[in-house]
Amino acid sequence: MGLDLNEPIEAEDDQKLSRARRRRERRKVIAPLTPDEKTNFIEAVLNKAAPSFDFFLFSLFAGTVIGAGYMLDSTYIILLGVLIAPIMAPVVGVSLGVILGSTKYFTRALGGFLVGAVLTLLGGSLAGLITQLTSQSEISEVHRFAQLGWPPFIVIGIGAVLTTAFIVQEKRNPGIPSVAVAFGLYLPLSAAGFGLGSGIPHLWPDGLVLFTIHLAFAALAGAITLAFMGFRPLTLFGYSIGGVIALGALILALAFFGVGIAFQGNLALPTETPTVTPSLTPTLTSTPTPVPPTATLTPTLTKTPTFTPTYTLTPSPTPVEARVDSNSGIVIREEPNIESLVVSRAANGAIVQLLGDSHVDAFGKTWLLVLDLSTNIQGWVQSGLVITATPAP
Repeated sequence: MGLDLNEPIEAEDDQKLSRARRRRERRKVIAPLTPDEKTNFIEAVLNKAAPSFDFFLFSLFAGTVIGAGYMLDSTYIILLGVLIAPIMAPVVGVSLGVILGSTKYFTRALGGFLVGAVLTLLGGSLAGLITQLTSQSEISEVHRFAQLGWPPFIVIGIGAVLTTAFIVQEKRNPGIPSVAVAFGLYLPLSAAGFGLGSGIPHLWPDGLVLFTIHLAFAALAGAITLAFMGFRPLTLFGYSIGGVIALGALILALAFFGVGIAFQGNLALPTETPTVTPSLTPTLTSTPTPVPPTATLTPTLTKTPTFTPTYTLTPSPTPVEARVDSNSGIVIREEPNIESLVVSRAANGAIVQLLGDSHVDAFGKTWLLVLDLSTNIQGWVQSGLVITATPAP
C-alpha cells in the first residue's frame, strides 16, 4: 500500500519563497517526499505504532493498579493507574491501517492492542476477585467509570488527535496526550474485568461495551488526523480506496453496535438518582382572641370535693440508635441490595436510628432499615457497617 503521489515540487531557493509559502511547506508531513521515501516514512510510523513487550507489561500493570483503585474506592490510585498505562501507539496503527486501506496493517495493530487489552482486563479481574474474597461491599467509583457520557468523548478525541500527530512528527513526545486516550480505554476495560472477578451484576458488560465505543471513536479520530496530515491510499479507484471504505465502515459499525447495545440493553447508562423535594411547612397565623364580657358576681354554692383520678404514665420505648463504623462512610440505599439507588450518605461516626426491619439479600448479606437523623431520610444499610449500642432501661 502507498500514498497518492503528488506532482514533484520544483526546486526553489528557500529565500525566494514568501513567508506564508514557507510556513505551508513546513506544515506538510509527507507530501514533498518521493514514492520510496513515502514508503519508508510509513514503515517508520508503523514500527513506532507496533505494540512492544513494554506495551503488554505496562498494560497488565496499569489494569492491576486501576483495579486496586476500584477495590479501595480511591480516585487517586485510579488516576495513578492511568498514568502508568503505556503509550497508545497501537491505536494510531489501527488508524493508519484504516486510512491506507491496508488489512494487514489494520489487523496487526488491532491484534496487538487487543492482547494488551486482555492483560488490562486480567489485572482488573484480579482486583475484583480479591474484593469478592474479602467481602467488601461499599464500592462506588467503579460504577462511575463504566457509564456512558459526553465528557470522556471530548477527552478521547483531543488525546487521539494529539497522540497521532506527535507519533508522526518525530520530535514530539506523545506521552502526555496518550494519557487522555488511556483514560477513555483502560478505565472501562479494567472496570469490566473488576466486575468479572467480583461478580458485581451488570459491571462486566457495561465496561466492555463502553470500551468498544471509545476504541472505535479513538481510531476514527486518529484516521481523520492522518488524512489531514497527507496520508492517502495509492490508487483512486483501486482496492486501496475500497479498503479504506471497508475498514472505516467496520469501525463505524463497531461504534454504532456498541451504542445500540447500550441503549437497547440499558448498559453503561447512568442510573437516575432520586431528588429529595423539600416539603413546605404550614405557618400558623394568630387569630385575635375575643374579650369576654364582664362577669356579674352571683352567689355560688360550695361543691363537695370529688376525687380526681390519677393517670399512670406508660413509658415509651427508647429508640435504638447505631453508630457508623466505616472509614469512608456509608451510603443509604432505597432497597436492600447493592444495585439500588443511593438516597443518602452518612460519615464515619454518624448516628442513625434503627427502625427494626432487616433483610438478607441473595449474597447472604444482612441489611438493616435505618433513619438518617441528619436528613430525616430512611433507607437500607449493610449490618456490618454500623455498631448498635444497647439502650439503657
